[in-house]
Amino acid sequence: MDIAMTLLGELTISRNDTSVKLPASRRTRALLGFLASTSRPHRRDRLCELFWEIPDDPRAALRWSLTKIRPLVNDVSNERLSADRERVSLLTGELGVDVHQLTQLAEKKDLSAAELTFISQQLNEPFLPGLDLPSQPLYQQWLDTERLALTRLQASVLGRLAGHLELTALQQLTHAQEWLTLDPFNTEAATRVLVLLERTGRPHDAGKLQFQLGERFRNAGIAWRPDIHAAEQAQTDSKNLQAGGRQLLTRQRIRFCCAADGARIAYASVGDGPPIVKAANWLSHLEHDWGAPIWSPLFQELARDHRLVRYDERGNGLSDWKVNEISFESFVSDLEAVVEAAGLKRFALVGISQGASVSIEYAVRHPQRVSHLILFGGYAAGWRVQAEQQLSREREAIITLTESGWGQDNPAYRQIFSTTFMPSASAEELNWFNEFQRLTTSPENAVRFLNVFADIDVRHRLAQVQVPVLVMHSLGDQRIPIATGREMAAAIPGAEFIALDSDGHLLLGHEPASKTFVSSVRDFLSRTPERETTI
Repeated sequence: MDIAMTLLGELTISRNDTSVKLPASRRTRALLGFLASTSRPHRRDRLCELFWEIPDDPRAALRWSLTKIRPLVNDVSNERLSADRERVSLLTGELGVDVHQLTQLAEKKDLSAAELTFISQQLNEPFLPGLDLPSQPLYQQWLDTERLALTRLQASVLGRLAGHLELTALQQLTHAQEWLTLDPFNTEAATRVLVLLERTGRPHDAGKLQFQLGERFRNAGIAWRPDIHAAEQAQTDSKNLQAGGRQLLTRQRIRFCCAADGARIAYASVGDGPPIVKAANWLSHLEHDWGAPIWSPLFQELARDHRLVRYDERGNGLSDWKVNEISFESFVSDLEAVVEAAGLKRFALVGISQGASVSIEYAVRHPQRVSHLILFGGYAAGWRVQAEQQLSREREAIITLTESGWGQDNPAYRQIFSTTFMPSASAEELNWFNEFQRLTTSPENAVRFLNVFADIDVRHRLAQVQVPVLVMHSLGDQRIPIATGREMAAAIPGAEFIALDSDGHLLLGHEPASKTFVSSVRDFLSRTPERETTI
């Protein structure tokens, strides 16, 4: 049975071209639209938080809504709504969801003008109209973000139409003006409109608009010096879709594998090309960290020409939170389980923070699997190993504070914990980080993690590493001093070391050090010959 869903214009479901009556409850319809749009698993407690207020009975309300959604999307042969005790997901692979279809179509490079026009017209329809929930700020924030992303997607499609060779200059001008209307502070759109006004014999209009746009950009603090003759050639080759990060996310597929002790580990693969595996480190969430101010631009950039495999550590993110064991050995075995489940034979391995220690141990155990080892902000021994008394007191105090301050807007906790991860972060970025903490794990697990990290010790493994290694570390890292990174690199045979101009233990995507990180990784992977390994 063919089932199609539209999220643009109006939320509808049709079976074999026959419309299906939707539930009267706005929250239930909003939940249906959310599950169909995101197309990935969600924790039940997160859905309760998104759609219902605490004084109500969120879990009962969620169960009721799911009973209303289930007959809409399931049939005898296909159970598309998957729900267990922890997670809910709508399997949209067999559903025709208009937003997904349009996004996938827009990814193609050589689309005709007619195809691009069709995409733009469809995106002109509002996303999930009438399903705003002002009383649910987290859901409303997601909805507003999605609407903005689709507006940007439409703007990028219009940008391609504004330089499409199948269209006349006058037709291109119409699309360029629509592009500038949607994205009024886009200097490329502005320059393209001026170019096309000149080409269509309207130099007076071009001069008048150039003055207006100059005022607009100047007041906004945006540098803009249009050179119409130089811009014409550049704009003829209209840019491909600019919403690359969002497109990659729609292609991300989250799966689960079982660790040695039965814990379910969530992992995801996105992008095409030589595989890169990012060993899990604390504070990850396969859904939420893709659009985060930390790391996400780096992940998106690497996924453009590699197959990037990530996973959530046990007790963290989408992986099982209630686990009997959280230990260094379990971290390594979880990595082994993900590699097997993903069907990887040989790959580059990236380890960040304590993930560096896990990666070192894995590379020593499986040298035939690891082609390159990339470590950032790592350490070979936790702080309890040969710790000075003052450091021990400070770190033990943080563990105590974590029990009560985790994920809360506690100024003392933020000052001691959050700001040491990202000293130069803005207040908005720190607020995001605090919320992210709460989404990634529980206070109890946070304390368990900190205790395990403190006792890590792979110093005896450093001399045994047989693969090419690149070690990077921030010059001003306040969590793990740069001397620790240098010492680790010096103990690994042949390891390269790069100091990044940053004070963050976690790199913010907008800082120059992030670009250095990506370019260094690409350079290392392209030029470093693989060593002979002894199996």
